Amino acid sequence: MSEDQPTSAAEPRKERSVRFRLLAIALLPMLFIVPLLLGITMLRWNGKFDTLLITKVNSDLTIAHQYFTQILDNTGERINALGRSAEFRDALTIGSDMDALLEDKRKQLGLDFLYIYQPGRDVSNAAPASARPIDPVRWPAIEAALSGTPETVIDIFSHEDLAAISPALAEQASFDLIDTPNAVPTERKVENRGMVIHSASPVILPGGRPAALVGGTLLNGNLAFIDTINDLVYKQASLPAGSQGTATLFLDDVRVSTNVRLFENRRALGTRVSRAVRETVLGEGRVWLNRAFVVNDWYISAYEPITDSFGKRVGMLYVGFLEAPFRETKLTTIVFIAAAFVIAAAISIPIFLRWASGIFLPLERMTATIGRVEGGDLSARTAIERSDDEIARVAFHLDELLDQIQSRDKALREWNEALNDRVEERTRELRRANDQLEAATRQLILSEKLAAIGEITAGVAHEINNPIAVMQGNLDVLRSTLGENAKEVKTEIALIDEQINRIHLIVTKLLQFARPEEYAGSVDRHSAADVVADCIPLVQHLLNKADIEVKLEHHSDRLILMNRTELQQILVNLIVNALHAMPNGGTLTLKDRDHIENGKDGVLIEVEDTGIGMDETTQARIFDPFFTTKKSEGTGLGLSISQQLIARQSGRISVKSKPGEGTTFSIWLPEAN
Repeated sequence: MSEDQPTSAAEPRKERSVRFRLLAIALLPMLFIVPLLLGITMLRWNGKFDTLLITKVNSDLTIAHQYFTQILDNTGERINALGRSAEFRDALTIGSDMDALLEDKRKQLGLDFLYIYQPGRDVSNAAPASARPIDPVRWPAIEAALSGTPETVIDIFSHEDLAAISPALAEQASFDLIDTPNAVPTERKVENRGMVIHSASPVILPGGRPAALVGGTLLNGNLAFIDTINDLVYKQASLPAGSQGTATLFLDDVRVSTNVRLFENRRALGTRVSRAVRETVLGEGRVWLNRAFVVNDWYISAYEPITDSFGKRVGMLYVGFLEAPFRETKLTTIVFIAAAFVIAAAISIPIFLRWASGIFLPLERMTATIGRVEGGDLSARTAIERSDDEIARVAFHLDELLDQIQSRDKALREWNEALNDRVEERTRELRRANDQLEAATRQLILSEKLAAIGEITAGVAHEINNPIAVMQGNLDVLRSTLGENAKEVKTEIALIDEQINRIHLIVTKLLQFARPEEYAGSVDRHSAADVVADCIPLVQHLLNKADIEVKLEHHSDRLILMNRTELQQILVNLIVNALHAMPNGGTLTLKDRDHIENGKDGVLIEVEDTGIGMDETTQARIFDPFFTTKKSEGTGLGLSISQQLIARQSGRISVKSKPGEGTTFSIWLPEAN
């Protein structure tokens, strides 16, 4: 019972294992692999989507930058063109109202101020007429113009500078700072500096005196400027519904011109940029391309630094669009895909489970049936109907096998009863055999007596051999001593020689009678393949010394009748000869197969080498006694004795060889009957 318990305990584990494995096969692709692939795909898609948004906002910033640069270039070109115009030169020469001309041109060019600066005389003419800038020569643009080079730059004017030009400009540039989330803390309450497009062109006054024609446009609160950038970058329908493009000009980190709204109609002038953007753009001078919190929401944003004529980072140019619609689009897409997966799983998983149950339920019924049969109920069956399904066919064949087992069990019981009857009959036969054994014992005693006679005969034969050898030797001496005179007694000597040989034959027969095992080995049935395989270990020490590849090809099924030792002696002799024929290495092939020769069934054994081969003259003599090609290394008796041993079993040995191509020895032995 202790051995049965582990078996019965293991069966439920196997059953559960099959069930769980089938369920895993059915559900793993849908519940793990597909979600994993979807997750990886969505992750990559999300990354590509975000990269696409960053690429777009970067291109938007490029457009805004080009427009901003174009405004600077156009301002400089227009002021430079004005300074070189005939109208301007005529006004200087004739002495017409220059202030009126400058005011007219200021309005025409869209400038906030326009004046002429003479070194040492400050401002001579200006528009508006009251514009008197403080120390104009300190600006690098004016210094460049006085040196003969026109220049247009961004400069930051203090509140005093703006007020000296126009109180209206000072008022336009001033904004109350609005507390903004994520911005760097500050104690300032007002931003009253102005970011100005500052342009100066060289002019020559009457008398050849150099001067500078200076003009500028204040960008603080310049809503037309920033709205133009926004309309240029974010044309209608360039963004999906719900998104909104924005553009902003920053003085330091304060919005001084923007279309970002705090609420419905109020622009976010005076609000400030977040700490992260400030440190990246103003602190490190790098362009920001990422999402950023703008006033009250997240935007896909691009910021670039703005530098003044002194090379200092004084502000930022920003463009961006609302992130929420894109985030909602991504979320909608993910929800849609997840919902599609859930629906597909809800539809397919019951189908997979039904298919899986069609496999493990029949297996469970077969397992239960086998358990009942092991318990002794040979009538247990799965009772699964036969169909084209593989599992059902297996169950049906299991029932057939159980039918056969039950039938054979019944037959075995009947055979057992018959066997008991036959045992009783065999017992009676054994009694008779015992009587015969007693008779055989008596015969054995007689055989022992004959064996004793054989021993005596062997002793006698041995004693006779000695004087025969002496007689034969003396006869040879006598023949040698007489020389030519031996011819006179030739007949007598021949008669003595003949009688000595006759005695030798008689003695030999006596020895064969006394010790027959010394003259012929015992024979038995053997498989040629087994004998050939057993020869390899006997010559393994020689194979290890040579570069020889051994191939075994066993195809024989018949048995042969021969002394195993004698057959091994023959094969080992042939293998050694083959090794000697391949001094530089080669291939040794040992084959055995069934073969019919002269109408008799038998087995053919072949020993084939790739050695030096033999010519026809050598092949004709290799079975001659004492003939050898090994000179002092051989006796020349190996193949001769092998031929005799094979011939004694009614077999034959032959050879085929060509010089340089190798040699094949063939041994045919009849099948053992």
